[in-house]
Amino acid sequence: MSAKPVLWITRKLSDATLERAGKNYDVIVDLNDGLHSSQEIVAMSSKVDAILPCHSEIFSESVAEQLDQRVKIIANHSVGVDHCNLDALQKRGIVVTNTPDVLSDATAEIAMLLMLGAARRAVEGDRLVRTGQWDFWSPSFMVGKQLTGHRLAIVGMGRVGQVMAKRARGFDMEIHYYNRSRLEPTLEQGAIYHETIDDLLPVADFLSLHCPATPQTTGFMNSERFGQLPDGAVLVNTARGALVDEAALLDALKSGKLYAAGLDCFANEPGGNPAFADYENVFMLPHIGSATGQTRDAMGFRALDNLDAFFAGETPQDML
Repeated sequence: MSAKPVLWITRKLSDATLERAGKNYDVIVDLNDGLHSSQEIVAMSSKVDAILPCHSEIFSESVAEQLDQRVKIIANHSVGVDHCNLDALQKRGIVVTNTPDVLSDATAEIAMLLMLGAARRAVEGDRLVRTGQWDFWSPSFMVGKQLTGHRLAIVGMGRVGQVMAKRARGFDMEIHYYNRSRLEPTLEQGAIYHETIDDLLPVADFLSLHCPATPQTTGFMNSERFGQLPDGAVLVNTARGALVDEAALLDALKSGKLYAAGLDCFANEPGGNPAFADYENVFMLPHIGSATGQTRDAMGFRALDNLDAFFAGETPQDML
């Protein structure tokens, strides 16, 4: 009987994922769930046939060039692959996959939470009750911004963006979107297409980002683009922190151009940007858009599906 492929799972995944992985692979996993440096990734590559990493492991051009030839596939436990230099990995003949589809609902739920929390002053309200300072009420107390009837602009109308639009329709929001290509009418569901981001921003009472971080999108929400938004707009980002120029975002909050922001991702992760903590109109979460038990199982299983296909001599469904 042939030996099982050796699989390095870089982080502690769901119990169901680890149990399934152990049936078909000789698994190496750090149950302490620590981060791994570039040097550790390179050193481990000589011991394994496959790597199942998360977004926290960086496969830069330098790392890709140093990986041992034993590694044949990197099956990411994420949709985004901006932590992987795909060109460098492909030059080495290493297959790269991701986990699309399975986290769309969970991420859209977090986007709705952030949008509601930012618009309805959740940070400030929670602090008042939690610290015992809620000793007053009047019709002018804690007045926020209502979603109903306002325009939601979505940048990136892929799987998550489409679910976000569906959820927002339940709040009677008018949906506008920018995407690299226009959706079919059955997918648009009445959403209004804009051919450019610059055309979209002036109608964005609420702006929700759902596009990948690429050289073209990195820092695209800069001072100029914040200036194109309506006064009192709300920004929501559950995609990638790299999409937003955080200094420009802070300026937009200071000036009052933005009413509020809801952020699940940051330029620096883990940790975020401590400057945002001074603003009670910034509702923040620690990049937990896909963090439900159901979704974590689905992500792990999707990554294993890709690995199983590869080692069976088939093309993984999510090969990039």
